[in-house]
Amino acid sequence: METRKFGRKDWNVSEIGYGMWGMGGQWGGADDKAAAEALDLAVELGCNFFDTAWAYAEGHSEQLLGRLLKRHSDKKLYTATKVPPKNLKWPSKPSYQLDEVFPEKHIIEYTEKSLRNLNVETIDLIQFHVWEDRWADKDEWKEALEKLKKSGKIQAVGISINRWEPENSLNTIKTGLIDSVQVIYNIFDQSPVDKLFPLCKEKQVAVIARVPFDEGVLIGTMSKDTVFDEGDWRKTYFVPENLLPSLERVENLKPLVPKNATMAEMALRFILSHEAVTTTIPGMRKLKNVKANMSVSDGKVLENELLQKLYTYRWDRMPTWWSQ
Repeated sequence: METRKFGRKDWNVSEIGYGMWGMGGQWGGADDKAAAEALDLAVELGCNFFDTAWAYAEGHSEQLLGRLLKRHSDKKLYTATKVPPKNLKWPSKPSYQLDEVFPEKHIIEYTEKSLRNLNVETIDLIQFHVWEDRWADKDEWKEALEKLKKSGKIQAVGISINRWEPENSLNTIKTGLIDSVQVIYNIFDQSPVDKLFPLCKEKQVAVIARVPFDEGVLIGTMSKDTVFDEGDWRKTYFVPENLLPSLERVENLKPLVPKNATMAEMALRFILSHEAVTTTIPGMRKLKNVKANMSVSDGKVLENELLQKLYTYRWDRMPTWWSQ
């Protein structure tokens, strides 16, 4: 497993991290035993960065991570979790006021809940689970973080940027108080390269690339007849307005997949080809997927000719009713 420096922090994190949203149950078919086996295998294969959130089944995903930390107490595993918005609405909207979403008391309360779920004394990275850049100059969130850092309850701070709004973060990054951003970046969603990535590089802010497979379609196995389990969040994301144009683009991508590779491997290598990316966090529940995804971190890169072709698949989209 290759590692990359986490922005300004003196951390070397695995360039393939672990996204734990699916282990909370929002993707259907949650199984704690299978989750533990998958997480253990990831650690065995060199993964040391795990991203979760209180909102993933009200702390259940955090508890799974806490158990993993206990089972592997001899290793340094980096914990990243998120404070949910007080109004429990994803994504945030420009009309929301900071005190509706992240008042100081709420930030501290949910950080302490996460500490208990993880069963740790300090969280490596606490992130805001939604964000509005116009909150950058507000003092309340800054004061909460100062108290949490002073008490040793957190080590670093990040923001998770709303879907398809990478520039809704730039002023916040410029405060110098943000150690990382979590943003959607994949073969389709390339807009972070315009302004976000250059600023992160300038300010030494780590980039966590989430949704590497565009919620699964970039694995290349979906079809218009795909049926999602009851309770699977993707039922509301892959409405016909999204699924059909996504599948059309995926079909055009398939001839570009290198020989003896998979589309998922190509998708991960595309992300890792950008120097601004610190780690990417695919969701994984099956052992075969853990093995496949972790194996991509081998130091090999996509050929430049292929990269140039993949850049032409950029798909700029605007937030809409189904893109939460």
